[in-house]
Amino acid sequence: MTNHVVLYEPLMPANTGNIARTCAGANAVLDLIEPLGFQFDNKKMKRAGLDYWDKVDVRLHDDLDAFLQKLGPNDEIYLISKFSSKNYAEVDYTDSNKNYYFIFGKETTGLPETFMREYQERNLRIPMSDNIRCYNLANSVAIVLLEALRQQGFPNMEITHHYANDKLKDNYNRPQRYERNLKGE
Repeated sequence: MTNHVVLYEPLMPANTGNIARTCAGANAVLDLIEPLGFQFDNKKMKRAGLDYWDKVDVRLHDDLDAFLQKLGPNDEIYLISKFSSKNYAEVDYTDSNKNYYFIFGKETTGLPETFMREYQERNLRIPMSDNIRCYNLANSVAIVLLEALRQQGFPNMEITHHYANDKLKDNYNRPQRYERNLKGE
């Protein structure tokens, strides 16, 4: 089972860089459907991805049709859109014989309407209030991807980690000004 984050014609290098970093931390593949709204070596994108680019499996696709042709019989696609009425958290992403592809549209126009209608039963929505048009693309990716990983039991990920300077350990040297009296004394 592999999780894929698919960005359809992304426009903003900082979003793509942040998403690449999330993919590195989540052991997810990042599929980019061209054309991109920036050069792949863009400074902002590299900066947003920090020094994690070598940890990300990035796959470029010429267009949406080229991407769809690479899918196999065990690949499940889900289109993430504010226009869907099905909640992303109500889907089961735990079949270990499947690869999961979460497809996100470009920042300005989303996914093509004809594509969304063709896969209407595969459209998913992240619940939100009517105070905004949509969530930030990088945040949306994290929301959906982490739900899939939660259901899958966070495969090949550290659930806990021990740091040399662990802020939650008693022997960690904290400045006194950050100490509060939590006992009410």
